[in-house]
Amino acid sequence: MFLFVLQRLAQSLGVMLAVALVAFSLFNFIGDPINSMTGPDTSNAEREALRVQLGLDQGAVVQFRRFVLNAARGRFGKSYQQGRPVAELIGEKLPATLELSMLAALTALVLGVLGGVYTALRRDALSSRVLLTASLVGLSLPTFLIGILLIMVFSVWLGWLPSFGRGDVVQIGPWSTGLLRWEGLRALVLPVATLALFQMALTMRLVRSEMLEVLRADYIRFARARGLPDRIVDFRHALKNTLIPVITVTGLQLGSIIAFSIITESVFQWPGMGLMFIQAVQFGDIPVMSAYLVLIAFLFVMINLVVDLLYYWVDPRMRSQIGGAGGH
Repeated sequence: MFLFVLQRLAQSLGVMLAVALVAFSLFNFIGDPINSMTGPDTSNAEREALRVQLGLDQGAVVQFRRFVLNAARGRFGKSYQQGRPVAELIGEKLPATLELSMLAALTALVLGVLGGVYTALRRDALSSRVLLTASLVGLSLPTFLIGILLIMVFSVWLGWLPSFGRGDVVQIGPWSTGLLRWEGLRALVLPVATLALFQMALTMRLVRSEMLEVLRADYIRFARARGLPDRIVDFRHALKNTLIPVITVTGLQLGSIIAFSIITESVFQWPGMGLMFIQAVQFGDIPVMSAYLVLIAFLFVMINLVVDLLYYWVDPRMRSQIGGAGGH
């Protein structure tokens, strides 16, 4: 187990260094940072003084080492657009993105698993066919179109839900949440539904496929032949083995939800990191862009590490393979 964790940590470190190199390259290949921070009236002497102050006069290797060390401490410099520390901006935007992403992931997981189990156990029911058809729609439509359609129906036509913004939020220390306010909850409904629909459809079809395969296994037939109730066979034996591959996909999808919440945040003007990144790209705010890339990569790496450990804990075959390899 220790060697397995050590190997995954080494791989994660390699990925983070590669992403840090890409983020660092933004400073050198997307214009000169000095031009973004100064105006046309700035003299050459002032430009050079600012370049020395920022350490841009040093070699690329020295700059990259300093960038990595600062990133490890959560320091990404100041935003060119707002003139504030990037870490401070991320601290303000991160709660909105995590709240939206986590609720969307939880919704997609719960409804996807329930829908997959139901459509597998009731294959010939009309309701199962309706759910499968709806899942195809969820997989086929792009996220921005789903968001626009939901806004048109529930905000414009029916007037039930707000079409943009986060609503009322409560500040709990450095964390802000809309879960404790009615308007905040209403503002979450449409963005969460938009972000969760694709993942929910994918999870449902995956669970259904795995469930049907497990139900055809010999040990399931043997359990039924022993006279075990269908509830025990379906949920204690079949569902438990069905969820093993779902863990991996769910973990990867969680990272995707966080990374690709950009589209949903743009459609609903959700004040999170995705909208911040879009605005940074439009302005050429390289410190914000590089910090976003590093942070998203870090979240991906941590989620994948947790998924690997869960997979190791759930699947005994993986433990035996790793144990056997370690023994040799």
